[in-house]
Amino acid sequence: MRDIVLFILLVLAAPAAAAAQTPLPARVTLEEAIARATANSHRLGELRARQAVAGSVLDQRRVADLPIVSAQAGYQRTNHVDPYGFVQNGRLQVLYPDVPDNWRARLDMQWPIYTGGRAQALERAAAAERDASGKDLESARADLRLETTRAFWALVTAAESVSVVGESVKRIEGQLADVRARFDAGFLPPNEVLTVDSRVSQQRTLLIQAVNLRDGARAELARLMGVPVDTSFEVDASLGDANLTQTVETLNLTQPVPSSPNVTQPAETRPNQTQPVSVRADRQALALRVEAADKRIAAAAAENKPSIAVIAGYDYARPNPRIFPRTDAWDDSWDLGVNVTFTLWNGGRTAAQVAEARHQADAARERLAEADSQIALEIRQRQLDLDSARAQVDTAGAAVRSATEARRVVAERFNAGVATSTDLLDAQVDQLQAELERTRALANVRLAQARLDRAVGH
Repeated sequence: MRDIVLFILLVLAAPAAAAAQTPLPARVTLEEAIARATANSHRLGELRARQAVAGSVLDQRRVADLPIVSAQAGYQRTNHVDPYGFVQNGRLQVLYPDVPDNWRARLDMQWPIYTGGRAQALERAAAAERDASGKDLESARADLRLETTRAFWALVTAAESVSVVGESVKRIEGQLADVRARFDAGFLPPNEVLTVDSRVSQQRTLLIQAVNLRDGARAELARLMGVPVDTSFEVDASLGDANLTQTVETLNLTQPVPSSPNVTQPAETRPNQTQPVSVRADRQALALRVEAADKRIAAAAAENKPSIAVIAGYDYARPNPRIFPRTDAWDDSWDLGVNVTFTLWNGGRTAAQVAEARHQADAARERLAEADSQIALEIRQRQLDLDSARAQVDTAGAAVRSATEARRVVAERFNAGVATSTDLLDAQVDQLQAELERTRALANVRLAQARLDRAVGH
């Protein structure tokens, strides 16, 4: 009976578990891969948690200048004492009775109404830090997008390499059958067959290596998408799908790139001065942390200013020490006051804190300036990489056309009996190498474009 109940529970729970996780499609697009990687990234999850921590700190700073209301209660047992009093009109008037059981309840309120700007400065610093944490998350998301794009096109490249090598294996196996037929007919010596057979073995080895590279690239992309590394799927893309002749000028480049005014460069090598550096999330995070460091300077300097707080309280105690004469009964009392605190001398602690905050702000500014120069250099390098990759595609395409035509001519000469099988093998190897080079060149264009998009903040 217990087994039947467990079986029914498993059947009922199966649809809910299946609905909780969307199955991976048989063919995955680049957008699908990026979306899954973003949703399943543990690194992004950590940064989301850090952003939430920064938001909680900001909430604490925002309520720092609000009143604090607390309730207190207590009981205290004291030793017995001799009652103290005097006789008046024949009656004993007790001024200090023996009350060993002391009960107290208090409602207390403290309200800092002036802190010299320290609370406001800390709040603004916390807000800037919270925003910087958000920019860190955006930057990590962009890095993950680039990493997923790289893994995606690596898989596409590996898959197309398998296709290219597979076609080459088919061609050389066909040549092997032709050579064996000619050997059987007595037109070729045995060494021709052995030579072609050796080349077939080499091509099959290349195919096995290409398949292993493809499976490894698939496992890497599966890891990024948050699915088991042995999941079987295909990528819905081709290296030759997109327009590979897009120029860098078509990008949305609107913000100037900071560059050193002391460095002069020729016009042909000068970085493009219209790059959107300010939209990069990592640079925005650094700028926000510079702002937060400046606010901490103001917060540290506010220690030299007086602070004013309003205090109030309501006591209900037995006995109440504010009621005279003291009686063993519940009595209430209240108090209201203003406290002013002004530090006259603290041994230079405030000055040291201000200096520390100022040095941290200077360090943050230097880090931002260094990042600006690095970003300008990275954008220029990515532009050059993209131009070089596109030029390599044109060169590789011409090499493929030339090698294909050369193999065709050698094959016709071989069929006419004026070329050896070795000549045809060399021509096929040249065609294979040219096709693989073109495949790598197409992949390099994809990756160079993705790196340029990351560099300019897209």
